[in-house]
Amino acid sequence: MSTPQIRSFIFLDRLQPQTLCYLGTWIKGSLPRAGYAAQIIEVAPGLDIEPLTDVALKSAEVSAGILIVERHFGYLELHGPPASVRAAAGSVLDHLGASATEAMRPTVLASRIVSRIDRQHAFLVNRNKVGSMALAGQSMFVLEMEPASYAILATNEAEKAARITVVDYRMIGATGRVYLTGEESEVRAAAEAAEQALARA
Repeated sequence: MSTPQIRSFIFLDRLQPQTLCYLGTWIKGSLPRAGYAAQIIEVAPGLDIEPLTDVALKSAEVSAGILIVERHFGYLELHGPPASVRAAAGSVLDHLGASATEAMRPTVLASRIVSRIDRQHAFLVNRNKVGSMALAGQSMFVLEMEPASYAILATNEAEKAARITVVDYRMIGATGRVYLTGEESEVRAAAEAAEQALARA
């Protein structure tokens, strides 16, 4: 039996408020709490996420928010106290006989800042969002990357660095996307933090 490809292995030391609340609008598992750490694992083929979930949940006191098996990729999100999350993640790596450094590095496919968006543009963005609303006159940062799950890392680190609004982030699928809005200077600071986080991953 072949070993699954680790597409991402992301540890978030502290879920930020908007990142956490956005997650809570669509996940079907346990809801995370403020101050929790999180671990996101993306593998291929998708079905291989099932035995890894079994290992993680049996090895530490953590909760699962996401377990998704797509045609090509599988996703698991765990959260809880940082030490517990690290223990669960470590058990997964031990089971695989792998290191977190074997995960794919993220690739930025597009990164743009749109200054002072028009009211019609804001309306169109809001039609497809799950998070907060984009407002006319705000600046907007859009980011696309692969693997998709790195979208949550980019969003969480951007929120740490700047006073922005999380409009949307998509971390499942072929590519990940992030939409953040706010004052121009804050959006630029958020963009820099997001891109630096991906460069370090």
